[in-house]
Amino acid sequence: MKAWQRYAIGIALGLVGGTAFAVHQVRGGLNDGLVSNGLWETGKSFGTLDASTLTRAKVALSGLMALPAKEAMYFTATHDSDGRKLDGRCSYDVRGGTLDGRWWSVTLYEGEGWLVKNAAKRWSVAASAVTPDAQGRWSFTVSPDAQDGNWLPTGSAKAFDLTLRLYHPSPEVIDNPEKAKLPVIERKGCA
Repeated sequence: MKAWQRYAIGIALGLVGGTAFAVHQVRGGLNDGLVSNGLWETGKSFGTLDASTLTRAKVALSGLMALPAKEAMYFTATHDSDGRKLDGRCSYDVRGGTLDGRWWSVTLYEGEGWLVKNAAKRWSVAASAVTPDAQGRWSFTVSPDAQDGNWLPTGSAKAFDLTLRLYHPSPEVIDNPEKAKLPVIERKGCA
């Protein structure tokens, strides 16, 4: 084999291998610099100049369109409060209290950041949609079946995740997202 053929094969293998590795890294989820808070995870660098090139690529791929932390923080849950993966065949109670920010919403997504197709055309519950009790506690249901009150349908998704967007979070939440008081997700039952 001639030297130029060995170089050509080496370059081709390098390009294929490098491309495969890059795709694997970018599709690996938003785990670069994650901070955990119970069942919720967030990244301190989403939407900032401090974000690495890998984090920026992952954010772009997920469709997060992240704002800087002073504008919004994004917390994602893929498991319930008992550590089980969120399952579209199950019903859940999402319960929380006053969140330390100006406004919030929780959106249901299936794999790779897509909104779940559902006949009710509901994808999100916002602070303005829930009525807190006297202690400031609120709740809504996530379920494959229609529910009374505030409800997010899981549609035909086998697995899903919930993303909590906290708009204009307090400086304490920005500096220490692992200490923020966030909602719990309790499984009620499965079909």
